[in-house]
Amino acid sequence: MDFDFNLILVPLTLVLGVIWLVEKFALKQRKTRGRGQENVFVRWAYDFFPVLAVVLVVRSFLLEPFNIPSSSMVPTLYTGDFIAVNKYAYGVRLPLTYNKILDTGSPERGDVVVFRYPENPNIYYIKRLIGLPGDTVSFDNGQISINGEPVPTKVADFDANPELTAQLYGAGEVAPGQMLDAKQAKEMGESEEMGAQYLQETQGEHQHLVRYITGMNSSQYGPFLQSQSPDVVSSEGKQWQVTVPEGHYFMMGDNRDRSADSRFWGFVPDENLAGKAVYIWMHKPAGLTLPTFDRNGAID
Repeated sequence: MDFDFNLILVPLTLVLGVIWLVEKFALKQRKTRGRGQENVFVRWAYDFFPVLAVVLVVRSFLLEPFNIPSSSMVPTLYTGDFIAVNKYAYGVRLPLTYNKILDTGSPERGDVVVFRYPENPNIYYIKRLIGLPGDTVSFDNGQISINGEPVPTKVADFDANPELTAQLYGAGEVAPGQMLDAKQAKEMGESEEMGAQYLQETQGEHQHLVRYITGMNSSQYGPFLQSQSPDVVSSEGKQWQVTVPEGHYFMMGDNRDRSADSRFWGFVPDENLAGKAVYIWMHKPAGLTLPTFDRNGAID
């Protein structure tokens, strides 16, 4: 989710809307000249402005589609999933300025949230909300606790779909200096899955699976965690603790050892929230492939 489509949609809709209004209520040349003689911009305004206006309203205030570009939320979401995001779950916001004009709800622990990446707000990320403002989030060898209370967690019996496992990584640079072709990327995903362990976590009304990789612990590489004082983060990253400041949230990917999340870049401000991921409506692997719909369903 590397680009904010509203950067194009909003200015284009506004420009065509102004042209439509001026022509409709001031110039009124369309009635005297006819469609064939009218200015090309006027024709575009009449043809496209109503459609773009509807799209803008739906995308900005109701539902917006997103495509999952990485495996950081496996097994909840896989690369190639197309999802619908509820834009009014956490308040109605104006496009581009992101000012909240109507408070319609608040995030809850366990929500799958789309937000603007704190280090580059033009990019959208998707993670699971772990810590609310004021929460103390701690981790001890795979067990997450909130304010000293362990999140209910148990080993899950889960067999990953081999086709989805083969799509975990795409060709290209998967790590600094590590370049893979399509075959190597497929083999990497399949090999890694052999050492994957799945746990079931329950947070509020959400019951979901998380994935850990035997022998890995990405927390030890998280710059944000490592910037904390030694008394709250062990050098190996197997135990850590952070307190979420007011007006912010702590996010983690479900693919715990393959997710660049709050452990790496810190907390997400409330004004960066874009919506709640609610539904998978299509899956399409990379390349010239047909979409499938067998993953359709609500996101927990």
